[in-house]
Amino acid sequence: MADTLARIYSPPKSSMQSGLGRTNGWVLEHAIREPKRIDPLTGWYGSGDTPRQVRLHFPTLDAAEAYAKENGIAYEVERAQQKPALRPKSYSDNFRTNRPENWTH
Repeated sequence: MADTLARIYSPPKSSMQSGLGRTNGWVLEHAIREPKRIDPLTGWYGSGDTPRQVRLHFPTLDAAEAYAKENGIAYEVERAQQKPALRPKSYSDNFRTNRPENWTH
């Protein structure tokens, strides 16, 4: 990702919640252009890289791509990996006679 100036991604689900709040939409985030440096007076980390501090939120991927193209920003789209659909199990599945796996206990 060294040659791209921004990345567009869909934010993942927070590990601190079970719901899917704030996971819809897309985010445009700029890549690092210059490294952080320590301020000699305060000792705090700082940078002149202002675009890195800005995250733009868009309702759709098309809107994020259109914004990047309008402003001449090189970008890379990161798509989330698709998780396989889980089939819910019930307690009675443990006692089926046609179980596909062996009985373990």
